[in-house]
Amino acid sequence: MVYGCSPTSDMAPRGLKSIMLFDKADKTTAPAKPLAIALAVAAPLLLSACMSEKDVDLSTYVEQTDPADVLYNQALANLNAGRLDEAGKKFAAIDRQHPYSEYARKSMVMGAFTNYRQGNYDDAISAAKRYLKLYPSTEDAPYAEYIVGLSYYRQIKDVTQDQKEARQTIQAMQDLVQRWPDSQYVEDAKAKIRFANDQLAGKEMQIGRYYLERREYIAAIKRFRTVVENYSNTRHIEEALSRLVEAYYAMGLTDEAQTAAAVLGHNYPDSQWYKDSYKLLESKGLQPRENTGSWISKASKLFLGGNA
Repeated sequence: MVYGCSPTSDMAPRGLKSIMLFDKADKTTAPAKPLAIALAVAAPLLLSACMSEKDVDLSTYVEQTDPADVLYNQALANLNAGRLDEAGKKFAAIDRQHPYSEYARKSMVMGAFTNYRQGNYDDAISAAKRYLKLYPSTEDAPYAEYIVGLSYYRQIKDVTQDQKEARQTIQAMQDLVQRWPDSQYVEDAKAKIRFANDQLAGKEMQIGRYYLERREYIAAIKRFRTVVENYSNTRHIEEALSRLVEAYYAMGLTDEAQTAAAVLGHNYPDSQWYKDSYKLLESKGLQPRENTGSWISKASKLFLGGNA
């Protein structure tokens, strides 16, 4: 077997040492000594052969260490020029060569940003979370949390798929808003939270409509109720109330159907969803009428502003 040469390799000496130890441990093993002698003779020749290679420059095996400020400025220049891969390498080099320095701290969050720009969202999240763990009280901590939230946000999928990233976006952005309420990133964080909530509501609506089409009314109502109680500030609230009218009416629970229609009409009188619900009730001689004891009425006062 031929081993590659390396200035730090001590494979041959370790091999000799292990054989010598084995020989001492078991003196009845005859082949060990000849093999040890052969390796002892071959080792200098092998090392000489390695050193004679014209294309081997031992200095290339030692990483050059540049001043932290030089590396940092080079990284920023690459970043501004759009050479993201090179910028990322420079930021990583600072963290590796000058650990715990001020430039290493800044490079950590900038490296997270660079990964985010490249679409390497998992790496961006990992780097930003590492920064928050090591430097939770610095001025760049809100930005690191913002990068975490943005990286999750960019991975939010269509409502037909799992909404794990939407929930993670909400968590990260809520942490930002709560911990750093005066941060310049708060307004956008709130916008991202609204979008993620809308996605979660959309997912509930998609499942609810599926159950409604299959006439599994109880399961459908559960989903629409979640939207009314938890996501009333999303664009799905009107349809959720209208679907409740439809589901309750189909089950023969006209009192609940009338209440849902009344709450819908009081809060969104010009909505097409209200017009459709009104027609459904009117076709059977019914009118929207609120039962104040219904969970729908109570939810409207808590989450819809109490206009009903």
